[in-house]
Amino acid sequence: MERIKQIQDWLASLFPGRTFTLAPASADASFRRYLRACFADGSTRIVMDAPPAHEDVRPWLHVQQLFRAAGAHVPEVLAQDVERGFLLLTDLGSTTYLAALTDGADADALYRAALDTLIAIQRVSRPDALPAYDRVLLKRELDLFPDWYIGKHIPIDFGATERNMLAAVFEKIIAVNLAEPCVFVHRDYHSRNLMDDGDKPGAPGVIDFQDAVYGPITYDLVSLFKDAYIEWEEERTLDWLARYWETARKAGLPVRADFGDFFRDYEWMGVQRHVKVLGIFGRLFHRDGKDGYLANMPLVAKYLRAACARYGELTPLLRLLDKLENRQVQAGYTF
Repeated sequence: MERIKQIQDWLASLFPGRTFTLAPASADASFRRYLRACFADGSTRIVMDAPPAHEDVRPWLHVQQLFRAAGAHVPEVLAQDVERGFLLLTDLGSTTYLAALTDGADADALYRAALDTLIAIQRVSRPDALPAYDRVLLKRELDLFPDWYIGKHIPIDFGATERNMLAAVFEKIIAVNLAEPCVFVHRDYHSRNLMDDGDKPGAPGVIDFQDAVYGPITYDLVSLFKDAYIEWEEERTLDWLARYWETARKAGLPVRADFGDFFRDYEWMGVQRHVKVLGIFGRLFHRDGKDGYLANMPLVAKYLRAACARYGELTPLLRLLDKLENRQVQAGYTF
């Protein structure tokens, strides 16, 4: 309640004499949350509340400038109080891609727009502007899987032999990931972080980009097409992926010259992301008490299994998934 009072006083100082109400707009998996300020004249603004003890708004502000310069439709910053962790932003609406697609929106049109924006962001990439998606970060993310998915969520016998096997597979995954050409990477470019903003048709609103890095070019494509929250037939995503590859080549982006090589990069990047996401979802539940992501775990595991089944080097990980899924059934998990 103290934070709400601080936000109300801050808005009152920014808009003297104007009445407004505050309501939840959205929240994410961190301590950050968003409130919608509704004014008497019908206009709205979004307040980002990022408690300084847990969050830092400066990375968000930095990435906002980079993506805005690329022409991406990101929230505009109207006011800021960095010390207290408050940002006042333009409102991109409440209709996510996920909501629009669930309501029957034209998926091809939305995904074409998302790819156009992604390519625009990637075209302005430079290595010194964002943190590197390096070996240390890739490995730290992969380690969430044995620590939280295996260790906490689906406990199995997992001794030194199994850990060494998994570590060896992780090294293979990281090697493929690090060999990819690099661009700006949003890191969560998916249906919950793209807005179908009626005020700017044809260009998705892009949010939740504060963790952006400079890394593998296929990463955001995995986030988009192997989305934890909505599933598409592989034939359709392959068509979208091929369209991206053709457009990216024409735009001068550093994609592989051969689509087969590009697809392998994409698949192995997906393995890294899905391993990480299973660990994150497990941590959100067991450490943070957030159970809203449990329902999304089976789809992520399905993506992971499909990719592992395609490549012999990933067979040890596939066998581990067999063991985990059998244990999951025995334990009576219903999600």
